[in-house]
Amino acid sequence: MSNRSRRRQQKRVTPLSNRISPNTGRIKFFSDEQLYSIHDATLQILETIGLSDAPEEAIRLIRDNGGKVTDSGRLTFPPKLVNEAILKLRKNFILHARGNDQNLDLSGYKVHTGTGGAAPMIADMSTHTFRQSLLGDLYDASRLVDKLDNIHFFARPMVANDMSTSIMLDINTAYASLVGTSKHVISSISAVSNVKTVHQLCSIIAGSDKNFFDKPFMSLNVNHVVPPLRFDTESCEVLIEASRFGFPVMVNTFGQMGASSPVTIAGCLVQTNAETLAGMVLAWLANKDVNAIYGARPMVTDLRTGGMAGGSGEQSLLTAAAVQLAQYYNFPNSTISGATDSKLPDNQAGYEKAINLTLAVQTGANLITQAAGTQAGLMATSLEAYVIDNEMLGAILSTGKQIEVNEETCSVESIKKVVEGDGHFLGQSATFNRMSTDFVYPEVADRQPYDSWVANGKPSINSNAKTKVEAILQEHKPNYIPKDCDTQIRKLFDIKIRI
Repeated sequence: MSNRSRRRQQKRVTPLSNRISPNTGRIKFFSDEQLYSIHDATLQILETIGLSDAPEEAIRLIRDNGGKVTDSGRLTFPPKLVNEAILKLRKNFILHARGNDQNLDLSGYKVHTGTGGAAPMIADMSTHTFRQSLLGDLYDASRLVDKLDNIHFFARPMVANDMSTSIMLDINTAYASLVGTSKHVISSISAVSNVKTVHQLCSIIAGSDKNFFDKPFMSLNVNHVVPPLRFDTESCEVLIEASRFGFPVMVNTFGQMGASSPVTIAGCLVQTNAETLAGMVLAWLANKDVNAIYGARPMVTDLRTGGMAGGSGEQSLLTAAAVQLAQYYNFPNSTISGATDSKLPDNQAGYEKAINLTLAVQTGANLITQAAGTQAGLMATSLEAYVIDNEMLGAILSTGKQIEVNEETCSVESIKKVVEGDGHFLGQSATFNRMSTDFVYPEVADRQPYDSWVANGKPSINSNAKTKVEAILQEHKPNYIPKDCDTQIRKLFDIKIRI
């Protein structure tokens, strides 16, 4: 075992948490035989078709391990290498947070829900119109999410359109996220030359390179492929470099079923699996200790228009199928769920998100991105939706709880006592004791009697959410970067956020 592996195992602990801990993985769509068929077809694609546009370092890594470049320039992967990587890639690790009890345990069917995306727009709560998202909006989103218990991690949800260069974008995106929340942060890096710089920022906050290596509190989304079966050269280089620097990496693929991948779910999964495994293999060859998260996230196409249909029932099925495929390999995994096509938080957004997220939770996806705040088919972010979706997530996560069946919970003695006594259970000690542990109570959804609702001005879930957003942003102004670190960071980098 390498020293790096030994250090990581020593640091590995199961986090304590008082949040809802679903007991999921109940839903399965494939038999083992069917999963093997998808795996076998995947190996055929990687060996005989391969991927185009591989950067030179990717070619070198694969060639040194038995791969080839075809006459047409496509990089192919031998089945032996792919199977070895699947066997030896790390399983069951933790994504660290800087806050107490906020670590993300990616073992088994443990589920964590968060934000995500690269939306170019934000929804204005007052006018219900879209405008370009700015760095200040990203900071507002991070500190809002910091106060929402059922949003467990903060993945960069929108693009800071006011940043003029890639380095300004990458460094300020990381800073705005890390200063506003102590939860685990997932960001992205747009150029390979920026990986070292963002790593330097994280190491300053952590106190040293070693501290960040031992407990990396930021990971990276990397979209290394442009379907079908073509590397995004720059992103592929970022994947390799980030893996070497010790960042946990989300190895993401985004084929659209019927457009950039086959129209059948099985065919879409085979291609998506090949694209995702190609990235997992490269990350592993770059750093055998890498924490790589399998991020197959195929999306459904509305074949009438060619646009995405992220809120459809077919999408919920496709997402759950991709998660089960990741579980076949025992990979920590991430997926998108909650990508409503509705433009604003409304009835359509509610049912589309609820259908997709319920199935993703029950299947046992480890990291569910875009689970809150995302609207308009991933094109816009809504702060109001963060608050509404946080409440929805509490309800959905509670459906994954284990049902206790024992002498106490069967309640024979309690039933006898009530029948012979008051005739109701409201005064029972068990009822009072479980009131705060067994139930999730809404804050912005309305449960008032009709007369009280009218007397209080007929509030809606949207008006209540708007009020809560405004209160949090007015009162919650955290700075999770120590002052001495912040001074050092501002001397080295052009930080635009002013706290």
